[in-house]
Amino acid sequence: MSRLAPAAARLATGSHTVVRRLAARAAAWCARGRRADLTGWRAALGVLARLAVLGFGLYVLARIVRALPALMWLLTAGWLAASWRAGRPPKEQPLAEGEDEAAPVPDREAVRTLLLEAMGDAPAVHLRTVLAHLQQHPTTAARTAAWTIADLRFRLEAVGVPVHPKVKAPGGGPTRGVRRVDLPPSPDAAPQASTAPSTAA
Repeated sequence: MSRLAPAAARLATGSHTVVRRLAARAAAWCARGRRADLTGWRAALGVLARLAVLGFGLYVLARIVRALPALMWLLTAGWLAASWRAGRPPKEQPLAEGEDEAAPVPDREAVRTLLLEAMGDAPAVHLRTVLAHLQQHPTTAARTAAWTIADLRFRLEAVGVPVHPKVKAPGGGPTRGVRRVDLPPSPDAAPQASTAPSTAA
């Protein structure tokens, strides 16, 4: 194996990560343009406007690069630097004595709280809405910036939350989502034993 293979693999992995992050951020930014107070095609006008802004920005960038070809070297250097940082392998943390190597089980109550927060008063929520909520929240934005709908679905199903392919919820037509009735009950909501005397014979 060539000595350059590890560096090339790191750049390839990092480049893929950068693309996913940029795509996720662009998708989340466009999704925030949807008007919740409107329905039909009018609700999507904000999304279309933001898509037009992105397209125009790419067009302007392409024209600038054509006018100044030397700028491509600067853009390439910036992309390689970002890919190198994003492709850095995670540091392996030593396991404490008696600690299992298996990944910890996600906190189901935290997932339930997150989904209810994203739902609001609605009976269901789309995965794209949950993902946008995660990527905008200060405490989760950094680690979920590169997530896709498939990543979110995998994590929800891992903690026992069923994901339905066609769910009606605010923010667009039926698509993948989670229903309130499928969420596990909160431990605090467990019914308390009745203290009234029994009338059974």
